[in-house]
Amino acid sequence: MNEAQLRSLTPSVLGILVRRGADFAAAEDAVQDALVEAVRVWRAAPSPSSSNGEHPMRDPKGWLVTVAWRRFLDATRADAARRRREDLVDEEPAPGPVSAVDDTLQLYFLCAHPSLTPSSAVALTLRAVGGLTTRQIARAYLVPEATMAQRISRAKRTVSGVRFDQPGDVATVLRVLYLVFNEGYSGDVDLAAEAIRLTRQLAAAVDHPEVAGLLALMLLHHARRATRTAPDGSLVPLAEQDRGRWDTGSIAEGVDILQAALARDRLGEFQAQAAIAALHADAPTAEETDWVQIVEWYDELARLTDSPVVRLNRAVAVGEADGPRAGLAALAALDASLPRHAAVAAHLHERDGDLVTAARLYAEAAHRAANLAERDHLTRQAARLNSRSSEAP
Repeated sequence: MNEAQLRSLTPSVLGILVRRGADFAAAEDAVQDALVEAVRVWRAAPSPSSSNGEHPMRDPKGWLVTVAWRRFLDATRADAARRRREDLVDEEPAPGPVSAVDDTLQLYFLCAHPSLTPSSAVALTLRAVGGLTTRQIARAYLVPEATMAQRISRAKRTVSGVRFDQPGDVATVLRVLYLVFNEGYSGDVDLAAEAIRLTRQLAAAVDHPEVAGLLALMLLHHARRATRTAPDGSLVPLAEQDRGRWDTGSIAEGVDILQAALARDRLGEFQAQAAIAALHADAPTAEETDWVQIVEWYDELARLTDSPVVRLNRAVAVGEADGPRAGLAALAALDASLPRHAAVAAHLHERDGDLVTAARLYAEAAHRAANLAERDHLTRQAARLNSRSSEAP
């Protein structure tokens, strides 16, 4: 068993401690301590036969529950402010098989509680459900460890009084997981892969077509990951990506999951997004993309979300399906201050042959870009068109 597999046990172990009467915040700290201890013991004695006495690999879940409960007891007894809880924790349960009740779904709901900000919900989900350390989460989000520790502590205090049996909102949980996925990779944690792992875990705990839709969407997007950037770190647009390097296994799995979800006839926004991603993945070349069907899916998505960002992406699809002027007409109905509006306008004007306007808009989009890689890409597009315009007779 590796560290990722150990982390996958975090929700069930944490749930057991909470049902035994432990405060959520204290229980979460105890589980983190147990995970660290498990890794230490495992590295010192990689197999049960090479150790003396207890070893986490003999019964990983039971071992973690036992160690975490002991850590909780120690912390509780040492804290005078918590002595009122000692009636709950005086007797340590005997080692042995642990409860088969799975509290994973309730933990997802708790960590995505409406009272939390999105950033706090993401951090708490990664720690309490994902089993990541505060240091790993801080590195992934490029913030000081102390800052992330404060964020997680505040989040735990916020949800510590929430009853564990209260129903939660699947849609909120999915948005938190999608936020994690969109962070991609930074530091020493691959957040996109972590989001996929957590979404798989959620899909095993709840039978919901939108959970399946999000998992399919993640797999389809992740399948193209290796081709999204050039060796120098520059962005590679979808139309220019080497489709031979796309992960066909992830695409096939994503399509299968999506088809099963769509067959239930309970369409949601993540299923619609996954359908669009599947149409891109299905095209052997960029020229063979079924843009007409993509526009139809964007119409469904706009009906479901009424999102201006969706309508912005729809304008691109309309430009490919019906020509750049049709795309510009669809774009004209949207607020020009939308993120990426200038970039979309630049692309459509370039396809329409207006290189001067396109170059100006690419430069404007570069100025508004949210990150350095996007800014560099748009600046290069502006320079390319300015060069072509100066060479034209």
